[in-house]
This record gives sequence, C-alpha cells and structure tokens, in this order.
Amino acid sequence: MRFKDHFSGHAALYARYRPEYPAALFEFLAQLTPRRETALDCATGSGQAAVSLAQHFERVIATDASVQQLLHAQRHPRVFYVASLAERPGLRDGSVDLVTVAQAAHWFDHEHFYAEVRRVLRADGALAAWTYGRARIDPEIDELVDRFYEHVVGPYWPPERQYIEDAYRTLPFPLREVPAPSLELRVSWDLDTFVGYLGTWSAVQRYTKAVGRDPLPDLREQIAPYWSPAGALRWVCWPLYIRAGRP
Repeated sequence: MRFKDHFSGHAALYARYRPEYPAALFEFLAQLTPRRETALDCATGSGQAAVSLAQHFERVIATDASVQQLLHAQRHPRVFYVASLAERPGLRDGSVDLVTVAQAAHWFDHEHFYAEVRRVLRADGALAAWTYGRARIDPEIDELVDRFYEHVVGPYWPPERQYIEDAYRTLPFPLREVPAPSLELRVSWDLDTFVGYLGTWSAVQRYTKAVGRDPLPDLREQIAPYWSPAGALRWVCWPLYIRAGRP
C-alpha cells in the first residue's frame, strides 16, 4: 500500500503554521461515544487534533506514516504517537471508542481504511473526518489568494484536492451518518504568518520543486497593500466540513 507523502519535506512548517481547530469541534466529538477511553487519530500530522482530543479522552493513539511529521508533533502525556499507515493502525479488534481524521481522509485508500475502522471500533464507537476550505479574510485579499490558488499553483494540486473543493460531500463514507454542526476555524494572524500557512500547501511545495522558484514572495507583495501595516493582525477564517457516523 503506497503512502502519498505530500508533507514530510516541510513538516516543521506544517507544525508551525497550520491553524488550530475550535474547541466546539472536540466537544461535539466527545458526545459521539458513550465512553471516552481511547481515541485513534489517523494521519495526525503534527498532532493538532490529537492534543485537543486528549482533553476529552483518557488515551489518544495518534498515527502517521510520516516520521518527520511525528518528530515535530506536539507532546501531551495522554497522546501516544505511532508511525503507521491509517489503513494499518495495528490495534486490537474493538479497542477504540472514536476514530478521527483531520484534513487527511482524502488521501486514504478508502476501502482498506474503512475496513480497519470497522475492525478497531467498539460496537458503540464512531468515526469523524473533517476538512476545511479556503481561507477568507476580506474580498480584496481573497480574490488575490483565489487567483493564486487556481491559476498559479492550481495545476500542481493533487487530484484528491477535489474532495476538499466538494466540502467532503463526495468523500466515500460508508457509515450511518449522524448530523454534524457547522463550524469554522478562526485565527488572528499577521501577514507573515498567513504567508507561512500558504507555504504548507502541497501545491506550493510541488510548484517550487518543479519550477525552481518560490511563488509566495510575489503573492505577498500583492497582498501587502491590503494588509497594511504588515504587522497588523487580521482575522483569518476557514469553513469546517465534518462527516461523522457509526458502523
């Protein structure tokens, strides 16, 4: 089974610039299961979701096939990091209350992943997968970023990106679905932090490797007049799309 690794090469950037998820998301997740003993966070990356899950579960097993990502992951006494594929978690049958996937389910071999989800979940367990769309700041900046997203690095997005564009509505999800809340990520960032976040995009990394030039300095120059002064904090928001269900 092949691991689609789009992030090991910039794991430190990913850990530094990816936004945190809202507390309301984890309050919703905690209500999905009658017990809060063990959660499995697949493709944990730098552990943003795993650490927040640990506020509600006794133990969080956080897996990722990228050792580089795990080396940069946030530490927590109730989070145990394991290098493994999401499709091969290596856990006992019926040992997990909740399985989560943050911003990663679109990369998986879905047939094998869901077979493993059914195997490791307890009878009353649940799965939740979520993703977030394009960042929104204000119309002028959004237009520049959208143009960059579609026309500059657009050809370098992996095909799985379409699942995110579809707000995960087309993501294979062979479970009994339960309603999920409408939430958003919301952070207060300066311009450099926002540009650093853009640098974590897989398409930006692929563009830079293929073309031999970082496209972000040009975009930063275009955005700067609308962010003035550059050190000012602006609200950056992403819509959060959640799929939750039970076997």
